[in-house]
Amino acid sequence: MSPGPYGYSATATGGRPSYDAASSEDHVGYPSQYSEEDYSYSREPYPSDSYHQQQDAQGRYPPEPPYEAQQLQDEMHRQDLELQSPQRTGQSARPWIPTGNQALMTPSVAQSDFPVPSPGGLMPPGDPYSRIRPQMSAYSSQNNVSAAGSNLNLPNAAQFNDDYPLLPANGDPYSAFPGGFAPGTTQMASDDGESYVRYGRIPQRQPRRYKTVKRVELYHGNLVLDCAVPKRLLALCPRKEEREYTHMRYTAVTCDPDDFMAERYTLRPVLYNPPRRTELFICMTMYNEDEILFNRTLSQVMKNIQHLCSRERSKVWGKDGWKKVVVCIVSDGRKNCNARTLAVLAALGVYQENIAKAMVAGRPVTAHLYEYTTQVSINADMKTKTAERGVVPVQIVFLLKENNAKKINSHRWAFNAMGPVLQPNVCVLLDVGTAPADKAIYHLWKAFDVNSNIGGACGEIVALKGKYYRALLNPLVAAQNFEYKVSNILDKPLESVFGYISVLPGAFSAYRYIAIQNDARGNGPLQQYFLGETLHKSPKAGLFSLNKYLAEDRILCWAIVAKRDSRWLLKYVKSSSATTDVPDRLPELISQRRRWLNGSFFAGLDYIVHFGQIYRSDHNILRKLWLHVQLIYNIYSLIFAWFSIANLWISFIILTSSLSDPSFGIEWTHYVNIVLKYVYLGLIVMCFLLAMGNRPKGSVKLYTLAAVSFGLITIYMAFAAVFISVKGIINVKNSIEADGGHFSVDDIFGNKIFRSIVLSIAVTYGLYLFAALIALDPAHMITSFAQYLFLAPTWINVLQTYSFANTHDVSWGTKGSDKVDTDLGIVKGDGKSVEVSMPTEEKDIEEAYEDANHVLMTKYKPAPSVPNAKEVSEDHYKNIRTNTILLWSLTNAALAVVITSTSASSNYSTYANSARASGYMAWLLYSMAGLALIRASGCLIYMVFWVFTG
Repeated sequence: MSPGPYGYSATATGGRPSYDAASSEDHVGYPSQYSEEDYSYSREPYPSDSYHQQQDAQGRYPPEPPYEAQQLQDEMHRQDLELQSPQRTGQSARPWIPTGNQALMTPSVAQSDFPVPSPGGLMPPGDPYSRIRPQMSAYSSQNNVSAAGSNLNLPNAAQFNDDYPLLPANGDPYSAFPGGFAPGTTQMASDDGESYVRYGRIPQRQPRRYKTVKRVELYHGNLVLDCAVPKRLLALCPRKEEREYTHMRYTAVTCDPDDFMAERYTLRPVLYNPPRRTELFICMTMYNEDEILFNRTLSQVMKNIQHLCSRERSKVWGKDGWKKVVVCIVSDGRKNCNARTLAVLAALGVYQENIAKAMVAGRPVTAHLYEYTTQVSINADMKTKTAERGVVPVQIVFLLKENNAKKINSHRWAFNAMGPVLQPNVCVLLDVGTAPADKAIYHLWKAFDVNSNIGGACGEIVALKGKYYRALLNPLVAAQNFEYKVSNILDKPLESVFGYISVLPGAFSAYRYIAIQNDARGNGPLQQYFLGETLHKSPKAGLFSLNKYLAEDRILCWAIVAKRDSRWLLKYVKSSSATTDVPDRLPELISQRRRWLNGSFFAGLDYIVHFGQIYRSDHNILRKLWLHVQLIYNIYSLIFAWFSIANLWISFIILTSSLSDPSFGIEWTHYVNIVLKYVYLGLIVMCFLLAMGNRPKGSVKLYTLAAVSFGLITIYMAFAAVFISVKGIINVKNSIEADGGHFSVDDIFGNKIFRSIVLSIAVTYGLYLFAALIALDPAHMITSFAQYLFLAPTWINVLQTYSFANTHDVSWGTKGSDKVDTDLGIVKGDGKSVEVSMPTEEKDIEEAYEDANHVLMTKYKPAPSVPNAKEVSEDHYKNIRTNTILLWSLTNAALAVVITSTSASSNYSTYANSARASGYMAWLLYSMAGLALIRASGCLIYMVFWVFTG
């Protein structure tokens, strides 16, 4: 049995990969993923000349491209004739003669005899090959490409030897790269010429108007251009020899991501001899983030690569470790990309303005692919760093999608398009705006290297606190900081011990590439993951499926663990962390949590329903047993979350009503409690009404009022809990001493009120503190605990209500189009007067009036009503939404009524004395303490493993 790539080999039991010791950090060998023959730079034979010697009706050669570019071609033709005119140049037009480096040829052949092109190489203006298909030609400007197609006056093809073999120019070993140009050969455009086609919005001076027209061959039928980077950038770079430093490579991709390899597209790392092995593939996804957020992420990624190169004792990394890392930046929509972010990419050498094309050979471009190995880093403070500051080269692939197609489509480009080409070992997912710590990516990779069964891993997501923790002055940020910390200290370690983590956050996570691959029948993790991209377009898709794919990363996690004939596990890596900014305003928080809560709830139900898939996996009996224990824990937690709004109401009623007990001597609180009861109910009703009909951004004041009011009610509840506990103990003490007894500690713990309230709450939050201490990270208990308690009811009453009331909204947060329709015409003016197009002739006015009368005199025949598919779908989703929120609200209301109901003659304080109410309250508090104990135990076990095994 021979080991496969990355030290794995297929076993006899369903092909499950097994780990080879050679794949650890100390392994040396790494099999080549591609043969030299597959990616050789040889030209393909061209079809018959008869196809290419046709002329169109106007006698132009070659024929026009099949798309509409007639106006542009005519203008180019006019400019070319004008430039070649002796009156224009002031001298006789001279024939083009290749000299020096103006042609690709062997040194042993005279330069004037055999000008030999390469794929993407320069063709002499006016002297291109007549046997190249029309769709296999394009024109570029000096640093840009201006248009496709040609209608220049072309000479006979017999002047050139089309079959001469491809050879490098002047010994340059990389001159034959796809998209390469031979230097020189300039044809001047009109001084007054305009750039007809422009893409991107980099704020810079006007492009040069002197164009260089170059003819390039399509490489395997695809437009590939090698464009020289600015000399000013090269001056900052210590390495200037290889082509990956001197040229940016542009590829116009005209296919779907799934067809990337089938259409013979490729990437630079596999074109070297031998092809470079990709150990780490880092995918950064962005939409319209500004340059600050972009630099924050990319500069930290480059620091991580710098750390990998500093590990000189490693046989995987070391000095040239950067060659094993590819950073892929996927931008979701060309028109949505931030202009200043594009400027940063241009400053790094990755992007160039005016290179991109909208169509190639009649096919629309779906994505623009830029490749460059940069040696420059720009941090969030907009300061440039070079090799003098330790910056190492970084292979960057920038994929600029033509249209906005959501984040999951960006991941499909990474996994299904570039993944099969690079065949990486580990794929790291990052959101632009999330900054990994200096060694975070190494620690993530190390988890895969140490344990061959790890299929996915994640690190700690840390809320951005700002300088001197000043962001924590905002209660929303502080509450989220506490929530993130509790999740990373209690939840993630517990799930990691079980082996299944419910969600690896897409903002910072990693996957073993072979673990997410589909089987031979096309079924597997990636198939289930990307199903959500097309599911939203299907009219037959149910609301349950649509909502669960709002948390598609949860679907991927379970698909990896339950993969057929495999035993992949998920792991939390405490040593790895990344910082991200969190919403600092309530509307943004509500909108974010709507997707999170709905996605996690429905994905959790899907996990429970499909738990049986674990039996087809190759996990051992002990692991499956632990996964069953985790299933029970998750079901209990899900039920607890479903009834959380009722549980909070019951706690409020019991605690506040207890204050009215005559033994406490503050019976006047009875009237305060009545007022607060109706205020509480009014706030709940308001949250429902706002959630059903208002956008969070349109109801900021009302949502803020609800959050503050619930916070004040929480303070009152906390006061009631402390007061009741203290007064209860004092009453017991007085009662014992009145009977002549001696009050002891046993009497305190024997008190029912103390056990139910004080002890359970102390255990719950005491375990939070205990876990924070053993995790060596207790700061959040001091800086954020009070803010979290104040906003805890908002998390339950406001966020959950809005989420369940909007289950019909399965959008991914994609911004709508702001395009203005101009079908009614446009009024133009200078601010003082305008030009208006309107009928003024009497004949036109009279005819319009007669037409209106004719319509009225004609008997109206209503057209048969045809239901609109979109409206039917929306009505269906809203009906399901209504049923869901009715079920949720009625079950919570029923629980609250059953627990807190008393007879009509009962006193208000009877709530506290009811055996049913006190029993439920005790169960509720003990359940909270029990869940906290389980989570703290998981944290303790994880920390033991972390200390002794790393």
